[in-house]
Amino acid sequence: MSSPPFDLVILGATGFTARLATAHLARTAPAGLRWAIAGRSRERLEAERTRLALIDPALGALPIVIADNADPAALADLAASTRVLINATGPYLLHGEPVVRACAEAGTDYVDLTGEPEFVDLMYLTHHATAQRTGARIVHACGFDSVPHDLGALHAVRTLGEPGAVRLRGIVRAGGGVSGGTLASGLNALARLRPMRSAAKRRAELEPRPSGRSSQPVTLRPQRDDDLDVWLLPLPAIDQQIVARSGAALEEYGNDFSYSHAAGLRRLPTLVGALAGVTVLVAAAQVGPLRRLIGSRLPQGQGPDDATRAASGFTIDFIAVGGGRSVHTRVTGPDPYDLSGIALAESALCLVLDDNPPTSGQVTTAQAMGDALTLRLTKHGVSFDVVDPAPTVS
Repeated sequence: MSSPPFDLVILGATGFTARLATAHLARTAPAGLRWAIAGRSRERLEAERTRLALIDPALGALPIVIADNADPAALADLAASTRVLINATGPYLLHGEPVVRACAEAGTDYVDLTGEPEFVDLMYLTHHATAQRTGARIVHACGFDSVPHDLGALHAVRTLGEPGAVRLRGIVRAGGGVSGGTLASGLNALARLRPMRSAAKRRAELEPRPSGRSSQPVTLRPQRDDDLDVWLLPLPAIDQQIVARSGAALEEYGNDFSYSHAAGLRRLPTLVGALAGVTVLVAAAQVGPLRRLIGSRLPQGQGPDDATRAASGFTIDFIAVGGGRSVHTRVTGPDPYDLSGIALAESALCLVLDDNPPTSGQVTTAQAMGDALTLRLTKHGVSFDVVDPAPTVS
């Protein structure tokens, strides 16, 4: 078979986080990389190309591909034209399925930024088998959800080195603001709690379980974490599901693995206020007019400005316990949106350029790219450290 004309294409290239990813590619992509930007509006794509040419004048000739998620033929042609397709057209539950289908059928590797559990489960149910047959790697959640959590968990498990029962918890602290795309996806997910649970149940009934091993996500209650001196706010995020799926796929996570995930807050009043805010937001998301009103306050395509992002960053502490020992590891990096742009671009580059484990179908970042992607991120401001190695648990 002849090689497709592009190594990677980013669809939805004019979105907020997508523009961070294209800027990262403009600054760091290796010479000879064949890449293009794609979307519905030629005018907006040409404006994006002009912006990228300010970073690298050679990108004034960057190819532009016109494709609409509502046009299956255009998406099929797009998927066939590239080795990896980056999908940045959220909310994914509304716009993502045709892109996944096109890549699965074409045998084209796929990455996205989704943090929407229902979308990920539905794509597994609908397109995993096809992707396995064609050899496509479908890798969701290649941004702040869930790359640092997934690779950080892998780092913690390897640091502990326990083949038996492993209990891992990840505690995240992050600054910065919120983008319109994140808000839209979150509101849409909160409005669909029942369908989300239904999709998860259907997947659990269908998905094979590892032989002789178990791996599961565990939801924490609000509580005090004395090891880290923080209050824990359970997060309704996809991260713990992604980590648990990596644990199911990879034997090095031990024969009885569980992962819990929460935000770390320094003060109890902050925790109480956050719980109240989440409760109000969930209730408001169930009412269409309120949901649309909240979403209208921050339109898609907008997000934290350069100064806000430059002043923020993230820290994820991992506490792994097993075999009578515990380890404390940590992942730190830039603002979550900057990290998302970097991780999205580097995930695609990793699939194009690196020697990864043989996988196909819907796979996690740890499963598909673990070591190679970790190395790539360390070159761009993300640290994977050991804080407290393996003291005995009393």
